[in-house]
Parts: sequence; structure tokens; C-alpha cells
Amino acid sequence: MEKDPADEAIIIALFKRFAEHRLPRAMELKTKVFAGEILSAADMTFLDTVFKDAQYVLPYSDKYPEHRELLLKALQLYTDITEQGLENERNQKNRPTK
Repeated sequence: MEKDPADEAIIIALFKRFAEHRLPRAMELKTKVFAGEILSAADMTFLDTVFKDAQYVLPYSDKYPEHRELLLKALQLYTDITEQGLENERNQKNRPTK
């Protein structure tokens, strides 16, 4: 596929946002859920926004396969956070109340 300079500018902006905003917040959430905490409404909103961003970014992975591995790793990170968060929710609901 032919690469477009405008696409390259978009990809640079997306990677900058990922590195400066998305990844640090994702790492905080990963620490949180793997410590057994549940995700807040704000955390879920963040993850929803990230998945919507991913739908926008995925078509670029065909044109720019050199970035595909990073995209897939990021999606796996968000999937791990979501799955662990759901598991924590289930565990909390199954705990007997005192």
C-alpha cells in the first residue's frame, strides 16, 4: 500500500498521545487491577475511549506494518486490564458479606 504523508503525521500524533497519555494511565490501571482492585467508572470510560481509538488506528496497521507489533501489544495490555478488572468484579460479588 502507498504511504501518505498526511497519514504519517496522524501516526506520529497517535504515537505521541499513546506514549504521553495512554500508556502511563494503562500501566497505572494494570497495577491497580493486578493488585485486586476494581475499575472505577472513570477507568472504564478511559478504556472505552482507548478501544474507540484502536478502531480508528487499526486501518493504518495495513499501511504501516512496522507499527503493527506495538499496536497489538497495546491492545493486549488493554485486554489484560479489562479481563482482570472483570475478574476482580466477579470476585468481589462472590465474597460473603460480614
